Amino acid sequence: MQIALNKAVAPLPVARSPGYWATVGRRLLRNKLAMAAALILIALVVMAIFAPALMPADPYASSILKRLKPIGTAGYPLGTDELGRDLLSRLMLGGRLSLFMGITPVLLAFVIGSALGIVAGYAGGWTNTIIMRLTDILYAFPSVLLAIALSGTLGAGVGNALLSLTIVFVPQIVRVAESVTTQVRNREFVDAARASGASSLTIVRAHVLNNVLGPIFVYATSLISVSMILASGLSFLGLGVKPPEPEWGLMLNTLRTAIYTQPWVAALPGAMIFLTSISFNLLADGIRSAMEIKE
Repeated sequence: MQIALNKAVAPLPVARSPGYWATVGRRLLRNKLAMAAALILIALVVMAIFAPALMPADPYASSILKRLKPIGTAGYPLGTDELGRDLLSRLMLGGRLSLFMGITPVLLAFVIGSALGIVAGYAGGWTNTIIMRLTDILYAFPSVLLAIALSGTLGAGVGNALLSLTIVFVPQIVRVAESVTTQVRNREFVDAARASGASSLTIVRAHVLNNVLGPIFVYATSLISVSMILASGLSFLGLGVKPPEPEWGLMLNTLRTAIYTQPWVAALPGAMIFLTSISFNLLADGIRSAMEIKE
């Protein structure tokens, strides 16, 4: 019996290594603190979006006879504020403005700061000098003082507060974007693309953006907690949201007179600010750790 030696043998399947972002996702899912923070933030966002349907009472209905009711009062699970308004309803609805004023300035600063930083880092020379020196002027001021000064100059209101916070965060993101772009600009694959005749716009779009947006995004995520605290501080000082709109910083301001009579009720808006801020910080740290993959 003859054996056919020339029989074709089926090739063995080649195991494909997981992609970078798939590895980042798996590492992030294994981080219990980051996942707990993400679940808390999802719950807060859902609460804010569906607040009108979830609120147990009218957040604007006031009654002097029901003012500063303690936590656990019948019909008012978290008590009432200084005007007798349901505190649970106001906390739920206030999450909308608080989250909006925490995320929006960082998002705007991420777009503007990333663009300026990438241009400065890739172009170098006088372009880099002009952008970075102008950035240093704003970066020299403490964030809190700069936000207060800008809001005080522009006037109270949500729009002016958002503009002030955006201006505060742009220089910080520009510095990070410029730093990581300068590192990527000197890589071999950028030199190869430049030698092949690719234009600067093509190189930035095809090679630079993919390598710098991740670190910039992670840094911007860590600024959301700072933005929330600064926005709440502006509202606390009367430079942000105006009454009677519910917002956690403004509520903390109006309830400060009750700190000695109803301390737990007065502390609730501050507890919401703390919980949201620490959740953003933990999630940002988890993303940063997940992205630090050593080959």
